[in-house]
Amino acid sequence: MENMRLILILALAFVLFLIYQAWVEDYGTPPVIDSPTGAESSPPASPGSSDRSADTPDAPAVAAPTLDAAAPDQSPTSAVSAAGSIVVETDVLRAEISPRGGTIQSLELLNYRQDADDPTTPLQLLKPAPPNMFIVQSGLLGGPNSDLPTHDAIFSAARDRYRLGDDEDALTVELTWQNEAGLEVIKRYRFERGRYLVHASQELINGSETPISARDYQQLQRTELYDPGKSSFIHTYTGGVYYGPEVKYKKESFDEMSKRPLDVTVADGWVAMIQHYFMAAWIPPAGVEETFYTKVVGGDSRYIIGTYSPAVAIPAGASHRFESRLFAGPKLQDRLAEIAPGLELAVDYGWLTILAEPIFWLLSLIHSVVGNWGWAIIILTILIKAAFYKLSETSYKSMANMRKMTPRIQALKDRYGDDKEKLNQAFMELYKKEKINPLGGCLPILVQIPVFIALYWVLLESVELRHAPFILWLDNLTEPDPFYVLPLIMGVSMFVQQKLNPPPPDPMQAKIFMALPFVFTVFFAFFPAGLVLYWTVNNLLSITQQWYITRKVEKAAAQGGGSTKKAR
Repeated sequence: MENMRLILILALAFVLFLIYQAWVEDYGTPPVIDSPTGAESSPPASPGSSDRSADTPDAPAVAAPTLDAAAPDQSPTSAVSAAGSIVVETDVLRAEISPRGGTIQSLELLNYRQDADDPTTPLQLLKPAPPNMFIVQSGLLGGPNSDLPTHDAIFSAARDRYRLGDDEDALTVELTWQNEAGLEVIKRYRFERGRYLVHASQELINGSETPISARDYQQLQRTELYDPGKSSFIHTYTGGVYYGPEVKYKKESFDEMSKRPLDVTVADGWVAMIQHYFMAAWIPPAGVEETFYTKVVGGDSRYIIGTYSPAVAIPAGASHRFESRLFAGPKLQDRLAEIAPGLELAVDYGWLTILAEPIFWLLSLIHSVVGNWGWAIIILTILIKAAFYKLSETSYKSMANMRKMTPRIQALKDRYGDDKEKLNQAFMELYKKEKINPLGGCLPILVQIPVFIALYWVLLESVELRHAPFILWLDNLTEPDPFYVLPLIMGVSMFVQQKLNPPPPDPMQAKIFMALPFVFTVFFAFFPAGLVLYWTVNNLLSITQQWYITRKVEKAAAQGGGSTKKAR
C-alpha cells in the first residue's frame, strides 16, 4: 500500500511538473524583440497602383471580364483626412477606424482593465503600431489590371466621431471610395449595444459601362506578443486558429505560418487570432466556400490569417454586397456559441474539457449566488468533497486500520529482515486476514488528479475569472499569491495530513514523504491563487474527515477490546 501511495503522490508531483513546464512554454516570457520598431510595416502600395502591397492576400486573379480602371481619386470628400481616424464608441468598446482601407486599428474594451493595478486604463485589444501590433483589415480584389480598393486605398467618411446614444441600440459607420471609371465601394460597420460582434459589409457599385468580377477578403494581422514587464506566468498561446465542419478547431502557430502558408477551402467556418482571454475572428457568411490563408510579411515579424470569397461577376450598372461578421472581444463562453458554430472552442480546456466544462458551469452557478469567485471555489471544493465522501470514507477507514496494525507490521519486518519476498507475502496474508485493502488509501489522491488539472485549465482559460479578487491580499485569483501565504498554508496542511497517515515501514519512503510538503509548497507558489485555494481547502476538509474517521475506528477498536476482556 505504501509503495502505491508513494507512486501516486510522485505521479501527482510529476503531473505538477509537466503542468509547470507546459505553463512556462505556453505562458512563459515571449521572445524578446530587439526594438519596438523591429516590426515596422513595409510601406503600403499607393492606392492607385496596380501592384498589391506585401500584406494583401495572394488570391488567384478573378476571371475576365475585368475593368482596367483609372487610378482612384485619393482625396477624401469629407473633413476626415487620410492621416486621421474615425472614433466609434459604444457602451462596451471604443474603436478607431483608419480612412486607409477602413482598417480597425485600435479597439479598447471598456469593461476590462489593461492591468489589475490600474482601474482607469481599459484593455487595448487592437493596436496600430509595434510592439504588439494587432489590426483588422478588409478589402476587394479583382483581375490583374483592375483597381479595386484593398486595405491600402483611401476612403472618406462623413464624420470623424460616432457615439452610441442612450436611446440607440446600434450605429453604422460608412466609408466611401470611388474612382473616375464609375466604380464605388461603400464599406459599412454596424456596432450594437452590449456586443463585441460587428456586422461588416463592402458594397461594390459598378457605375461603369463594363462588367467586372471581384472577390472580398478579410484578415487579421499582428506581431508576436511582447510584454517584458509582466510575470512569466500570465501569457498564453498567441496565434492563429481556424474552424470548419470537417477540420474543427485547428491552431496555426506563428512558427507554422513561417514554415508553410495555409491554403484551405472551408464553408461555414471562421478564422481568428487568439490570445490569453481575448480574440478577434472573421466569420464569413454561412454556406459560402471561402479560402482560408496565412501569410508572413515584414521580415517574419507580422503574421496574417484571413479569408477570401469566390469571385462574383457584377454587370455594368449593377451592385453586389459582400457580407461578413467580426468578433473582437473577450472569450465569454455563454456568448461565443451563439455567434458561430465552434467559436466556443477558442476557450481551450485541453484534454480534460469533458470535466472542465461542468466544473466551470457549476462554478459560474455558485458565483451567480455568492458574487465572489474565491468563495465560489471554496463552495465548489466542499461540493466535490461531499460527492466523494463515501469513497474517501472507505479510504480513510482502510488507512485507520493500517495505522492500528503498525506494531504487527513492524514485528513482521523484524522477523523477516531483508527477505523482501517473504516480507511482502506476509504483508498480503495479514491484509487478507484483517480484510484490509492495501490500495484503499490511494483513492483520494487518484480522484483528485483529474479534478485538479481540470480546475487548473478553468482558472487559466476563463476570462470570467480574470482579475477576480477574493479577500485581503488575494486580489487576483488567476495569478500566484504575491506574498506566498496561501502556498505556505497549503504546505502546512499537507504536513498535518501526513501525520494522520500510518508511517511508511521503509525509512527511505518516510524521508521522501517528509520532503513532499516542501516540494509541493514550492510548486504551488507559482500556480494561480485560485488553484492553491482549492487544494488548501480540500486538504483541510480531508484532515477533518480523516481525523473524525480515525477516532471513530480507534474508539470502536477500544470498545471491541474491552468487550473481549469482559467475555474472558
